[in-house]
Amino acid sequence: MSTRESMPYDLVIVGGGPAGLAAAIRAKQAAGAHGLELSVCVLEKGSEIGAHILSGAVIDPRALDELLPDWRENCPLAEVPVTENHHWMLSETGMTEFPHALLPPFMHNKGCYTGSLGNLCRWLAGRAEALGVEIFPGFAAAEVLFAEDGAVKGVATGDMGVRRDGSHGPNYQPGLELHAKYTLFAEGVRGHLSKQLIRHFDLARNSQPQVYGIGIKELWDIEPAKHVPGRVIHTQGWPLSDAWGGGFLYHQANNQVALGFVVALSYANPYLSPFDEMQRWKTHPAIRAILEGGRRVAYGARAINEGGWQAVPKLTFPGGALIGCSAGFVNVPRIKGTHTAMKSGMMAAEAVVEALLAQRANDEPVAYEAAYRASWVERELRLVRNTEPFVAKFGNTMGTLLAGATMWLEHWGIRMPFTLGHTPDHLKTGRRQDYQPIAYPKPDGVITFDKLSSVFLSNTNHEEDQPVHLQLADPDIPIRVNLPVYAEPAQRYCPAGVYEVVGEAEGTPRFVINAQNCVHCKTCDIKDPSQNITWVAPEGGGGPNYPNM
Repeated sequence: MSTRESMPYDLVIVGGGPAGLAAAIRAKQAAGAHGLELSVCVLEKGSEIGAHILSGAVIDPRALDELLPDWRENCPLAEVPVTENHHWMLSETGMTEFPHALLPPFMHNKGCYTGSLGNLCRWLAGRAEALGVEIFPGFAAAEVLFAEDGAVKGVATGDMGVRRDGSHGPNYQPGLELHAKYTLFAEGVRGHLSKQLIRHFDLARNSQPQVYGIGIKELWDIEPAKHVPGRVIHTQGWPLSDAWGGGFLYHQANNQVALGFVVALSYANPYLSPFDEMQRWKTHPAIRAILEGGRRVAYGARAINEGGWQAVPKLTFPGGALIGCSAGFVNVPRIKGTHTAMKSGMMAAEAVVEALLAQRANDEPVAYEAAYRASWVERELRLVRNTEPFVAKFGNTMGTLLAGATMWLEHWGIRMPFTLGHTPDHLKTGRRQDYQPIAYPKPDGVITFDKLSSVFLSNTNHEEDQPVHLQLADPDIPIRVNLPVYAEPAQRYCPAGVYEVVGEAEGTPRFVINAQNCVHCKTCDIKDPSQNITWVAPEGGGGPNYPNM
């Protein structure tokens, strides 16, 4: 019997991102339309709504139009509509513009907006609270609660004030249980509770493995003469050779450019560093020309779902459902997931309200799964389902040509009679003996930077005397297995300098985890070749504090 205090709700939503907030708003809207009093709570592990939100972002407003048709009147996203769309093919020193007419129409970004997803979430939170939604930032959901019949009955927040050795500090406070008739999990990519639920209920038994990319982002204030509000640029090619991915530059408000680089985590070379590839990309003449004379003001990183339609798991289980990137609704070739995440939350909320109106509780909200199968979200993802697998299998050039051809055929209504599968990213990691170390240029402190100065700009903070939230199943594996076999890639795939191998030159290597640096990107949980690292939620409020990412 738990001694923790508990609070009852009709609906608990884990995660204050676009999916969770859209679900909260839609639940209140749908309940109000039927005169139903509905108590809704949103838990957010960040110190505030938006603190852990990171995206490009170019946003398709389709779901926002459905949810809040008046959003353009006062939402900050409405400030910068997309005005130009460019796709650059890069060589080491050259750039070729890919003809816009050759892109399928759904990739044109017409009618889309560019801005801060974090600021959009802050605005959505205000709309949710105006409807009576209770939002608790700084509270990390740490445990799924189950009823006697096996249904999910809510979540418990993590204890506060626990020392690293597990003892209780002077500020110790036990976690709080939030009991719900239904619980929606909107934790984002590789959510640690969602991961447990997928395994517990075997939700992925009929889907392909999810695969991922790592997105590394910076915000720059650039010279006003170089700024064109609404200009969207995507790049492909250099500097990647034995991996695939690309860059983006979005001209947003106030002479600011959001730029970033995405590397698919299916890469084989264990010496590859996505962070350093991003820094190298900025030295390309076409990119450098935009940044010179500017100033970097923010940094962050986040994993991205890339599995698409065939990797979406079963969405529902007794007592709740997965929404947003917890389920994996990103449209990879469009480089967009906000609109699909929001729509998934809206569909799940409608299913929950339907169940409550029928006086059901803690059963499976199956209407959500049915709504997804009949929705534009499903159609949009199915259209591009073979894009990522083609590029992953055949590389940037040939894979892009094949993917483009199939997208055009699908657009014209010619359904491909096949759906390609995925291999988990950690299984793609090659052995160190088959590769040579990559000599990355030293950062110049003007255009390129090191990891630690970058983490400083993310405003990351964790209480140091708390249990390490990056858990090793076997503490010996990093040195006994990963170092001799894979050159311990954690020290390179992590974009925040969390992992180090010290003492190797002296013959006494030791694996060090600098957990306080963690920006919650989840790359280690995904890419570790031995699947030895598990990311769990640290004490609530810890992690990055992104101002407008």
